[in-house]
Amino acid sequence: MFIYIVKMGDSLFSIATNYQVTMDSIRITNGLTTDRLVPGQDLLIPTNMYTVQPGDSLYSISQMSLIPVETIRLINGLQSNVIMIGMRLYLPPRAKYEAENFSYITPSTPEKNQLIVQTFAPINTFFGIFEHHVLEDGSLSTLDDEQLIRVARENHVAPLAVITNLTSTGFNPELTKRVLSSPEIRERLIKNIYNLVKKKNYAGVNIDFERVREGQRDLYSGFLHSLRERLKPEGYYTSVAIPAKMSDEISWLKGYDYGGIGAAVDFIFIMAYDWHEVSSPPGPTAPIREVRQSIEYALNHMGGNKIILGVPRYGYDWTMSDGNVVSARAVSVAGAIRSAMKYQVPIQYSTEYQQPFYYYQDEAGKRHIVWYEDTRARAQKLKLVVDYRLRGVGAWQLGLQFPQSAVLVREFFISKKII
Repeated sequence: MFIYIVKMGDSLFSIATNYQVTMDSIRITNGLTTDRLVPGQDLLIPTNMYTVQPGDSLYSISQMSLIPVETIRLINGLQSNVIMIGMRLYLPPRAKYEAENFSYITPSTPEKNQLIVQTFAPINTFFGIFEHHVLEDGSLSTLDDEQLIRVARENHVAPLAVITNLTSTGFNPELTKRVLSSPEIRERLIKNIYNLVKKKNYAGVNIDFERVREGQRDLYSGFLHSLRERLKPEGYYTSVAIPAKMSDEISWLKGYDYGGIGAAVDFIFIMAYDWHEVSSPPGPTAPIREVRQSIEYALNHMGGNKIILGVPRYGYDWTMSDGNVVSARAVSVAGAIRSAMKYQVPIQYSTEYQQPFYYYQDEAGKRHIVWYEDTRARAQKLKLVVDYRLRGVGAWQLGLQFPQSAVLVREFFISKKII
């Protein structure tokens, strides 16, 4: 399998012909609902045989297939880097890395729950079922999650109850302060989480308290430690979602003590995305340099076996006026590609950030800038998981369409099962 970037004048037919695969195999692998393509669009080509095209080099083929030049040379008996147009090269499958992968999922209709679980169960160890939120007295909101928990277990994926400090106004640091600062409320919350996990047959919990302030830093780590002490004797997992940090200098992230948190839980999910989002200027959602620095920071505070790298299944579409942002919205990967097709604009790619982007003008004449994640960007992040020997990869969230992502994960990983 390799990643092909659509060029001007390409068609699905010409690509299939050049690489001797069927058009249907390309459609299915990439979730295509139309044969229309745009320059810069990325396609996974489902074959281990590569037909050398004009302008190819062993280096460019290596980049497309994510296989080292030396491996391609060795496996094909090449004595040098010289290749000829039309030559057929074998691209061996990657050695797969055993990982415990984690993805967030939101309850839907029974039919949709069944479909999404069956689709993604083969590549996940855990599903974080989003979400129960904490109330001021330490109780938890309700969630219609019983069928989703049952289906997850039937498909050998461990369901984790996601507990957040989310309120109607967003993630609430004042709520966190109130709950953590009161020993009585904190203990009640731990008891309620334990009862929820036990009663509903969860495999454990994933705590997602965002915007934790510096003043609650030690209280938060202590809460996680106490929660794990309550859950671990009965075999339940305690995990946490935390924002990506690259240093100790950023004031709004000082509430997260990576060392203390890492020591308190079974594993962490690093939210390695949203460097640019709806309230920021346009830019890459998950730039590779910042993602790498976040991993390295985390590794200075805990072992790689504690770290699941969180990656996005989305990007953002910013509406602009005179160089200023008027509005912005999140878009799934598939949605971003559909917009590029609709407006027939070329997709560009930043090698610096390892993220695609494009510009378009809508029917009202408004200018838009879109940055998102694609297979090239995702492949680079999956390589980081392997290179740094992390516990696994995780995604926010499975309701956002990114058809090629599951194919890539299967190329890189064997997903460990614990139930």
